[in-house]
Amino acid sequence: MEKVNNTTVTYFILKGVSDIPELQDLVFLFVLIIYLLTVGGNLCIMLLVYLDPQLQTPMYFFLGHLSLIDISSATTNLHKIFTSYISGDKSISFFGCMAQFYFFSYLTIDELLILTAMSYDRYEAICNPLHYHMVMRRSICALLVALCYLMGCVETLPCVVLLSELSCFKSNIINHFFCDLVALMQLSCSDKRVLELYTLIEGSVLGSATPAIFTVLPYVFILKTIFKIRSVTGRQKAFYTCSSHLTVVILLYITISCQYLRPIQVNSLDTSKLFSFFNTAAVPLLNPLIYSLKNKEVKLAFKKWMLWFKTE
Repeated sequence: MEKVNNTTVTYFILKGVSDIPELQDLVFLFVLIIYLLTVGGNLCIMLLVYLDPQLQTPMYFFLGHLSLIDISSATTNLHKIFTSYISGDKSISFFGCMAQFYFFSYLTIDELLILTAMSYDRYEAICNPLHYHMVMRRSICALLVALCYLMGCVETLPCVVLLSELSCFKSNIINHFFCDLVALMQLSCSDKRVLELYTLIEGSVLGSATPAIFTVLPYVFILKTIFKIRSVTGRQKAFYTCSSHLTVVILLYITISCQYLRPIQVNSLDTSKLFSFFNTAAVPLLNPLIYSLKNKEVKLAFKKWMLWFKTE
């Protein structure tokens, strides 16, 4: 273990998913398969949304951006596993570490905000169907997505600045496969009170709780509207249009809650790594599967384009 004697560091060493030498080949192969499936599945969703006229709707417009965020997030968090396995170098510069944490946080917030926008879209589609196409115009959808990206940038930047100002570390070895906030804060011997306060306000309130409220609130009105529908078929159809989005929302928020909504002092990094891996690798892989398996339009578009490729 490389001790830094409670002083500044110029680089960190990432221990990875597992530091057992005998498991390195297996871990690399497992992560590589998940990453390729994640990229392939989300690219497929993006291409279908772009190419198929039946998917040129606001919901799939948001879904395309969600897939882009999932690919970017998986690449940001998993690329060091691949480079360290190939080169044998597990080090990452201080600047590189801050940059990785920035993009991870930025993309996580973006994903939560995009899911919030999708929740509003479902509200308009079910509760105000007559005005849906007027309210959810292409320009409005583009503006909502732009606001999501902008808010993610604004919320993340102060946290990264405060984190980069930590000047004292007990060690430069991070027990993680990427530069995670909790791991870095546990390593630091600097005064972290301002950073902890900001992460509590931004991470718990602005970053997670606020999007969660604005994601769940439309479903309160959606459920009220669904229960007013007299026919069982009509209720099932209305709920079916929300089921994919609702499944992704529940899955993501459960993972984030297990990963971060625990006191830093009692947060086990080994346990945190498992939730982080599920959040950064498995969730982006499951998203296209959920939308493709539970969505008739996506399945029909996929079959149509597969038939088209076969006939070419």
